[in-house]
Amino acid sequence: MKSEKEKMLAGEYYNASDEQLTNERIYARNLTFEFNNTRPIENQKRLEIIKKLIAAKGAFHIEAPFNCDYGYNIEVGENFYANYGCIILDVNKVKIGDNVLLAPNVQIYTAAHPIDPLERLTGKEYAKPVIIGNNVWIGGGAIICPGVKIGDNVTIGAGSVVTKNIPDNAVAAGNPCKVIRNI
Repeated sequence: MKSEKEKMLAGEYYNASDEQLTNERIYARNLTFEFNNTRPIENQKRLEIIKKLIAAKGAFHIEAPFNCDYGYNIEVGENFYANYGCIILDVNKVKIGDNVLLAPNVQIYTAAHPIDPLERLTGKEYAKPVIIGNNVWIGGGAIICPGVKIGDNVTIGAGSVVTKNIPDNAVAAGNPCKVIRNI
C-alpha cells in the first residue's frame, strides 16, 4: 500500500493532513521563516538555510521573502534567480532549468483540488509537476499552474496565468497565457 507521500508524488489523490507530510511542511516552514527573517547582509547564512530546502545544480540566488510547501521537490539549474515574494507550492516536482529568472511575486503551483465541491469537501488533494526549461524569464506576478511545462528560451509576460504548456522559443502573456510571438 502506498504512503500518502507516494500518492502525492504520483499525482494521485492523497491526504495532506497525513502526519509525515504535516511534519515535513512544518520543517520547511521553519526553514523559510528563518530564511525570511535574516538580515540582508547575511547572504551566507541565507544560502546555508535555503540549501537545506532545495536542490541546486549550481550557483543560484533567492531573495527573501520566499515560501514553499516542502522544498525537497524543487530542483533548480545553474544561474537561477528568484526575486522577492516567490511562492512555490511544491507538492509535486518543480524542475527549473539553467539561466531562469523569476521577477517579483512569481507563484508556481503544483497543488490542485477536485472541481466537484462535494469531492473537495472530503479533503482530497492531488498535484501535477511543473517543468520550466532553460533560459526562461517569468515576469512579475505571473502564476504557473499545476502540470504546466514551459519550454526553453521563453519569456512569460508580467501578470500572466499560465494554464497550458508553452513551447520553446516563445513570448507568451495574458490570462490565460498564450503565445504572442515566436523568437
